[in-house]
Amino acid sequence: MLKRKIYDALSAWRQKSNGHTALLIDGARRVGKSFIAEQFAKQEYKSYIIIDFGNAPQDILDLFLYESYDLDLFFAKLSAFYSIVLYKRNSLIILDEVQQFPRARQLIKYLVADGRYDYLETGSLIRLKKNTENIIIPSEEEHIEMFPMDFEEFLWAMGDEATVPLIQKCFETQKPLGQALHRKIMNDFRQYVLVGGMPQSVLAYIDGKNFEASDEAKRRILRLYRDDVSKFASGYEKKVYAVFDGIPGQLSKKEKKYRLSSLNINARFRAYEDTFIWLNEAMVVNACLNATDPTVGLALSADYATQKCYMADTGLLVTHTFMDRAFTDNELYKAILFDKLDINEGMIMENIVAQMLRRNGHKLYFYSRSDSVNRENHMEIDFLISREKKISPIEVKSGNYRSHSSLDKFRKKFSQKLGASYILYPKDVMEKDGILHLPLYMAMFL
Repeated sequence: MLKRKIYDALSAWRQKSNGHTALLIDGARRVGKSFIAEQFAKQEYKSYIIIDFGNAPQDILDLFLYESYDLDLFFAKLSAFYSIVLYKRNSLIILDEVQQFPRARQLIKYLVADGRYDYLETGSLIRLKKNTENIIIPSEEEHIEMFPMDFEEFLWAMGDEATVPLIQKCFETQKPLGQALHRKIMNDFRQYVLVGGMPQSVLAYIDGKNFEASDEAKRRILRLYRDDVSKFASGYEKKVYAVFDGIPGQLSKKEKKYRLSSLNINARFRAYEDTFIWLNEAMVVNACLNATDPTVGLALSADYATQKCYMADTGLLVTHTFMDRAFTDNELYKAILFDKLDINEGMIMENIVAQMLRRNGHKLYFYSRSDSVNRENHMEIDFLISREKKISPIEVKSGNYRSHSSLDKFRKKFSQKLGASYILYPKDVMEKDGILHLPLYMAMFL
């Protein structure tokens, strides 16, 4: 059984809410929403009912459509259909894949007001207009996002609960871990990068540390995502396929901004805007926007037309990059395991940093400015995050990098606005030139 941190958030919601709100778990497909909802129900309630709206019988749909006016009868029929006894204030009703039946989501207002039971909803693409039109979104609904398993959850699955507390202590004190320990953690981290955080992939891998089994699980997930495009991106599915399939190629370039001209020389962002929104709302990708003027705030200066498009799960990116070839042809596995990444394959480490920052609640921003006349104004910063009302620039580097000229220019230009500056790289903790160098795995604490 995989241990997930979101379980504690569910427990906190139950205690705080005390039946006055429902909780909606929003996340990508196959990220583990349904599993954690049922696990929570089994361990915390006397009984529970799961209604899967991806496969609900018509009798249940009719119950929500036509018989919700009498909640006594509604619950009696629900209990009889699933042969589950419901207990006042000690039963949980799970509305699974609720985006496929918006009427059930609208009914939350009245179910919560009734007060008898608790309600968990799970959904993907939950914010898309087609999944919310013609219903009133209930104010009694709280939201929580669920992401792929993070590095600590991956280590838990591997039977290691001791490593991350030690890493955190070294991060907080800015002390090196030492060569032997750092090498061991980087080896585990490289496995995490390759396997990713999708539960099916992790489970396939830990049964004998089988990368091929993990890769096949990820291929099934990627095929499912493509099926979802045909179902839920009707009218612009070809554009979604094109952008999605182009992600590895775009990230492999030195400048990782998504160039629509690679799809069509006449392509314009306005024509593809819904495509990027769809992929981001599906939580299949993590969009990273260009903050053109960090002095006025990251969100206020965000340029939506200039963005980088990272995969939400790096393990999926590794498989997506070689989706048209057999697992045995995927050179990335060897390159990552043996620390032989070249400059193009460095996209993998930048992607995992984006994934970890997003998991920590950061919206993703970068800084890019071209100036052929004045080279002092020409710079690229991989990530910008807000920490304690200051902006922290982050650069992702290989272990043998020689300089950080863009970071130096950025620190000089925006010195009044900056907090700590970070370089994330494959080596141990080090402070140099006023820049804190951290191992890649310490991105989990930023």
